[in-house]
Amino acid sequence: MKKVLVTGAEGFIGSTLVDLLLAEGVEVRALAHYKPYGSRGHLAGKDVEVVAGDVRDAGLVMAAVSGCDTVFHLAALIGIPYSYQAPESYVATNVTGTHNVVQACRRHGVSRLVHTSTSEVYGTARFAPITEEHPLQPQSPYSASKIGADMMALSYWHAFELPVSVVRPFNVYGPRQSARAVIPAILSQLHAGAREIRLGALTPTRDFTFAEDTARGFLAVARSGKTLGMVVNIGSGQEISIGDLVELLIETTGSDAQVVADTDRMRPRGSEVERLLCDNSKARALTGWEPRVPLREGLRRTSEWLAARPAEPGYQV
Repeated sequence: MKKVLVTGAEGFIGSTLVDLLLAEGVEVRALAHYKPYGSRGHLAGKDVEVVAGDVRDAGLVMAAVSGCDTVFHLAALIGIPYSYQAPESYVATNVTGTHNVVQACRRHGVSRLVHTSTSEVYGTARFAPITEEHPLQPQSPYSASKIGADMMALSYWHAFELPVSVVRPFNVYGPRQSARAVIPAILSQLHAGAREIRLGALTPTRDFTFAEDTARGFLAVARSGKTLGMVVNIGSGQEISIGDLVELLIETTGSDAQVVADTDRMRPRGSEVERLLCDNSKARALTGWEPRVPLREGLRRTSEWLAARPAEPGYQV
């Protein structure tokens, strides 16, 4: 990798990946969503070429890919609750946007495209741990749009031999994550002295993976000739219930808050994913990647980062 394009580079996973690339001396071009007020967000102060735009704009994507040998496609419309309200927006950004990226990569002859999926495409686990062969179950418009995006990327491998790999991260957490996500949302309340933490379902389990470990997984997949045309899970291989996670966060912050189940925060019936647990053996075997940061350590780092930056501009975007 000499010159790399990262779409969605301003996000917390994307910016973490950018940090790792820069540390290795790679030239980075960052495609970040246009903002009229000119903020570079998590890219501020980084030696990167920033292209402001939207993956829905095919011409802009075509120009952004030009001259790059490797593309990491992370740009996506995320957030499950909003997908219930605006599903068409998810199709436009996630499916059509991905088509624009693969089309540009094919036109410019990139040596590797790494496309970002999500463990949400698996839905509630029919068996665990979840391998890459697990059935895909669209339990929300968001997950349906990501399934469509994954299939679009893989179709270009089968039809046109585009050198693409699909990375399927499980629940990523860490510094810079938006406060809409469960871990920073809870930590923000605990740091503010909340006495009660109101949540929806407490029994679903998730496989939380530290952002830096996830970004290393992207790099490992990109460098492996064995992952072409494949889907590769990136996860810790351990699960924890949301209820137990909250108790661990309370312990991490030294709080004495109580957890309260709130039915108004429940997902629609049939949409709640009850269990996610990653089988990461494929990533280990094909790339040598493995997670390094245990959950307790990752939560401590995340808590300390958030506590030191309670008013960071754009954090809750």
